[in-house]
Parts: sequence; structure tokens; C-alpha cells
Amino acid sequence: MRFQASEALLTFAFACSLYALSPSLDAQPAAARMAAATENKIATREALEQMRAGGNAVDAAVSAALVGGVVSPSSSGLGGGGFALVWHAREKKPFLLDFRETAPLAIDVGSLESRRVAKPERGRWIGIPGEPRGLFEIHQRFGVRRWKEIVAPAVRWAEQGFPLGEHVANTLTSMRDELHIDAAIHALYYPLGRPALVGTRVRNPALAATLKRLRDEGPQAIYEGSIAAQIVEESHKLGGAVSRADLAAYRAVQRTPLQISWEGYDVYSMPPPSAGGLMLAEVLGLFSSAELRKLGLQSGEYAHVLAEAMRVSILDRVLYLGDPDQEKIDLGRLLSKDRLVRIKSHLNPKLTHSIPSAGLSEHGTHHLVTADVEGNMVSLTTTINNAFGAKVTAGPSGILLNDELDDFTRQNQIIDFGPFRSPNRARPGARPVSSMTPTLVVRNGEPVLALGGSGGLTIATNVTQVLLARLAFHQSPEQAVRAPRFLVPMLTKPPPAPGSPSTAVKVGATIQLEPGAPA
Repeated sequence: MRFQASEALLTFAFACSLYALSPSLDAQPAAARMAAATENKIATREALEQMRAGGNAVDAAVSAALVGGVVSPSSSGLGGGGFALVWHAREKKPFLLDFRETAPLAIDVGSLESRRVAKPERGRWIGIPGEPRGLFEIHQRFGVRRWKEIVAPAVRWAEQGFPLGEHVANTLTSMRDELHIDAAIHALYYPLGRPALVGTRVRNPALAATLKRLRDEGPQAIYEGSIAAQIVEESHKLGGAVSRADLAAYRAVQRTPLQISWEGYDVYSMPPPSAGGLMLAEVLGLFSSAELRKLGLQSGEYAHVLAEAMRVSILDRVLYLGDPDQEKIDLGRLLSKDRLVRIKSHLNPKLTHSIPSAGLSEHGTHHLVTADVEGNMVSLTTTINNAFGAKVTAGPSGILLNDELDDFTRQNQIIDFGPFRSPNRARPGARPVSSMTPTLVVRNGEPVLALGGSGGLTIATNVTQVLLARLAFHQSPEQAVRAPRFLVPMLTKPPPAPGSPSTAVKVGATIQLEPGAPA
């Protein structure tokens, strides 16, 4: 299977909020692996152009992410952050960079306890953006083209204008009341007071000017000087706590990928502060491919046992996951063979165990994957959290700011889980737990699959289902992405009290855990 038709892959990949590239389950000639898939055709084409011009998969991914922030601003941009997982072909090993947003040092923890924040105070949710430093760092480590050549396409599209895509146009209509509150957003996307239509050419000269500075000066153009001052001013104006010191001190963090050996494959995914890799690892640890094939792909039994396993992981997320730099997380114990055997014994084919939602709510994001002729692959997810982030532009910079602090867990959201403090509670400098799940699969030292997704809480469940369809059932990437997938619902109200007619629906009943120490 060759990937000259990778833009066709994009068409259905975006519709499903999930992206997968794979030459085959076995290594193929390098020429078969040049590909790109993103959520926007413009970004995809620019990624391919970078590789045609002599760049590698990292050049392509970084350029596509920057272009994506221009042409699909509801999902990502310079005001956000994310994770990048790179397979380095020459060294035959993965590299993982966490450029997730962080909480300001002066964060008002008490003010975040309420989810209902008045529009004039939405700055409370703004975290320190990580995308400019993160993209620059992975380019400096692995890119082969000049930084200016990588940023140039984003500058061009912001300056000359781009045709508005269907996804953003639909978001402008559905969120009309929320987006009217920012003058810059209104001016760009609501000409004559009405939402811009699909195909409308949108120019963003303010963002173009900022991108030019990023091109010429590097990330310090964002984290220091006048642009940093604009971010701080806008944050404070809306009740936030971002400071110039926070911006100057921000650093991306190199982490060790979560590695799962399964059926002859090495699966690399995202560890905390993501919960996505844990879900993938737990599901793979619970089932063999033979067991899954016996159930049958798309059968009711298959969906049931997978959903039950995913609920285990969601519960583990609530009980145990937080910023690994501020919270001790024993992944080895959570994924131990004995524990997984015990969990499996509680998976009942005739009983569903539900758990409260715990306030889990994520949306948006932009995932992209690239592969070059040398065998390098990138799986990168970046986000500003909810659509259009905090719905605020940082002054004349044109940067849309994130609302990532909304991903911290509040105490009133976990009251149904018992008297314990959430490991994902808001703290100065902390990174909130995410669902983003950039993933790479390697066989015999060669990458055979790159995937990830957008869509908040659906990311990890989607990635897990597509990966199993590919590895266990040998579906093509097109079949795996097109196939129906299920979500794992959680209770929006507390579970029934003991003694009620529905006592089978019980918090943690699947694995009978208590907060504090994994079984």
C-alpha cells in the first residue's frame, strides 16, 4: 500500500476524528512511507510539500501544526500545547516531548472549584502555552530544513488568507453567542455580524505578524517581550494569573514513552500527564488477539468487554493520574500482570459497571501524523482545549489563548469516589491530565503504524479500537478508521445508594478499588 493518496486518507480521517498511517503490518520499502494526515487539507498539503522540498517527517509535522493553528484555529494554535511522539529511524528509537500547558505559579486554586465561570472571568482557565517551545524544540532536535522554511507556510496563509473550512464554519455557527465576546474573533469570523461561510477567505494579519517574529526570533518572541506582555495583560484582564515570569520559565519536558509489548509489536504511547496511554496499555494487557478474534470485531460481546476494560482505565485515571512531576504515579503497579488478572476476573459478560463522570470534559484538539522516505514517523497532538480555547485573543498578537486549566479535577467532582484528594488537582506549575494519545507501533525495529486522534475524551477509546482493528483483525487503516466505534458513557449523577434496586451499578465495582493504593 502506497501513500501518494494520503490526502484522500485525510478526508475520512477527519470525519472520524482519528488519524492512522501504516504502510503494512510488516516493514515496507521506505518510498512507500511518505505520507501526512491532518484535520485540514491545507495543513496536509503543506506537510507533504515540506518533505518534497527535502524535509523529513519532523519538518512536515511542525509546519503542519503551525499551519493548522492558522487555518483551523478552533482546535489548536500558538496559545495551546500538546505532545509529540517521534520515531527516529537512524537511531531506531522513539523520542517523546511533552509541551502541555502549565498552571501559573499564582494560580487561585479556590476560584477553579466552580465550573461555572462568568465570561468576564474566563481568564481563570488560561494556562501557560507550550506549543511555540515544543514545536521549536522537536525541530531543533530532528528537523533538517531551516526553521524559517518551516514557519513560512503558516505566515503565508495568515497573511494572504485561507478558505474557511467546514469544521470551523460549523463551530462559528454553533458557538455564535460565546465567540461574539472577543472583538478580534468577531472581526475575523463574523463579517457583517454573521458567521463566515465555508470557503470565505479569512486573513489574519495580526497572527501573521506574530508568526513572522516566531520565524525570525524563535520561541523567545512569544515567551518574552511585547507578545508575552500582551498574553499577561489579557489573562489578568479576565481574572487569570499568567505572569511574565511564568512565560519565561516555561519548558517542554522530554518523557519516556509508555512501551507495551503485544503480539510481536512494540506499542509506544503517552504516559502521564496523559491518561490515553494507560488505557491502551491496560486493554492490551487484558486481552490477547486470539481472545478478541474469538469474540468477533463489531460483535456485542466484543464491544461489551472492551467498554468494561475502558471503564477500569477511566477509574484509574480519576484515582491515580496527575502531573508526574508533582504526583507519584506507579504505572508498573497499575499495569502489573497480577493486577490485570484480577481485573479480568471481574469483567462480567452480562453486567455493566458504571462510574460517575468526575467532571471529565475535553473537546477539540488537532492530531496529525507524518512519515518520510527514511522511515521517520511523527504522531503529534496539539490543542487549546475547548473549541477556540478561552475564546479570547491576546491583544494585537492574534494568539488565541487556551482554557486548559479547566482540565484539572475539582474536589466537588470526586465526592462520589470517597474522601481523597485528586492527584489531578490544580497546583502552581502543574500540568493537567489529558486524553491525548499519540501512538506509534514498531515491529522488528521498523515503524508500521502511527495514529492518534482528536475529540477530547473519545481520543483514547478511538485510538484503542482502531489499533486493535489493525493489529488483531488486520484491517487496513482505511477500514479501521471508517468502522463504527463506541464511546464509554459515565454517570452524570451519583450512582444509586446501596440497597437500591440498581446496586449492580456501583462505583469501582469492576475492580473493587479504593483511592490511595492500586490493587
